[in-house]
Amino acid sequence: MGVSASGAADNFALRIGNMLVGNPKQYAGIEMTIIGDKYRFKSDAYIALTGSEFEAELDNKPIPFWQGWPINKGQILDIRSTKTGARCYLCVTGGINVEDVMGAKTTHLTSGIGGTHGRILKKLDELDFGTLDDSINPVQKLNESITADNKIIRVTKGIQWLWFHKKQKNNFFQHQYRVTDLSNRMGLRLIGNTINNKKESEIITAGIPLGAIQIPGDGQPIISFVEHQTTGGYPIIANVISADLRKVGQLKPGDCFQFELTSFSRAEKLKVDQEKFIHSLHHD
Repeated sequence: MGVSASGAADNFALRIGNMLVGNPKQYAGIEMTIIGDKYRFKSDAYIALTGSEFEAELDNKPIPFWQGWPINKGQILDIRSTKTGARCYLCVTGGINVEDVMGAKTTHLTSGIGGTHGRILKKLDELDFGTLDDSINPVQKLNESITADNKIIRVTKGIQWLWFHKKQKNNFFQHQYRVTDLSNRMGLRLIGNTINNKKESEIITAGIPLGAIQIPGDGQPIISFVEHQTTGGYPIIANVISADLRKVGQLKPGDCFQFELTSFSRAEKLKVDQEKFIHSLHHD
């Protein structure tokens, strides 16, 4: 069946972090969820922190997010807990050097492959990164407004959209859902209004795309995410649009939000606008 692509839960934040330190967009960084880590640098470096804002200090002094920042050999970067969303990213000039698996440097935790032995980082792990480019100058701090408001998640109609009665669709869009503690990089399990479909609760096994919103037998939606299974048997009522996947990546247990239906053409435009924004940062 293969494995899903994995990668950053908030790819928008990782890409901008790489841009701030002069890396190609696909270079590996470090993703931290809810709680960060402490890093001692054994050589000079140039870093950027992006994503949701966490409590972060460099040698006991606050360090800003969304800005390139020089690090001297021996300095300690201490990233604690989140103050806003679920995840932040640490990008370093030259990228994090890990072995490629199937053409990517990402860690697929569900499968136990990639990254550092297919697992999360632990105390005393050592990571290598690329060479510091002395020609890089600190980048002006980006506008905080690029941190997404994840109270509304926009979606398009799913493959089994017609399986659901109008009343069930209204319930899906008119009421909030809460992210449960059972959520992870494989999928976000939600709790809220129960959604039932007109047919059987399961279908013939079919492919599942990133961002698919499945309705299992208990009627509580599941958003497939970056380490989602490649196939499944639950009907898909909707799909999160590409431009809002970054919002999903910043949802944490206890967060509440609503779904909003949009057209395929609008979804495409929003993604194009997002790409234009990222591209424009190279020229500011």
